[in-house]
Amino acid sequence: MKRVFFAVAFASNLSSTEVTTVTNVNDFTPVEVKDLPKAVQDVLANSYKDFTIKAAAVETAEDGTSVYQITLVNAEGEESVVLFNEKGEVVK
Repeated sequence: MKRVFFAVAFASNLSSTEVTTVTNVNDFTPVEVKDLPKAVQDVLANSYKDFTIKAAAVETAEDGTSVYQITLVNAEGEESVVLFNEKGEVVK
């Protein structure tokens, strides 16, 4: 689900109104790690075995495709977020 936000800015030195539209807002829903696709679980187990999974969430697009947001924590306690598609491929 995408949301659209409108921001209107007025400035005394501008002769017109400036409108900014933001349309790329993610709406992720938390999921259990056990509910992730097997391909995503396999990549996490093999390529991210030195990390702890802090959280997992999914966003399903209108076309039915899903993106999985995984929050990982390394040994130093630093967090990073990795996005995967249903095939276990990293999404940028």
